[in-house]
Amino acid sequence: MYNYYFAIASQNFLIKEEPLEEILRERTSYYKSTNKDIDFWLVLNPSFINKPELYAIKKQIANESAAIVSFDKKFIQWLKLRISFVLTGNFQSKYLLKIEND
Repeated sequence: MYNYYFAIASQNFLIKEEPLEEILRERTSYYKSTNKDIDFWLVLNPSFINKPELYAIKKQIANESAAIVSFDKKFIQWLKLRISFVLTGNFQSKYLLKIEND
């Protein structure tokens, strides 16, 4: 099983109102400087939010959502401190997260 942690909010808030690009760029640079593999993704309208155990979070967000998903719980906790108006949670999956490009 894979454990995923996430921070989620409306797309408008997360992408347009917060300095998300800068945050992710800094985090990517840090990972490269420490030879750590990238273990986070930006996911638009994530389907995992439809899991029954995440219903309480889903009903609090807009239909157009965006999430930062990671294997690293501490990174998501740090992100919550940096961008306070996000919801956080976690889920498990037998599969690696599949990111589809349009």
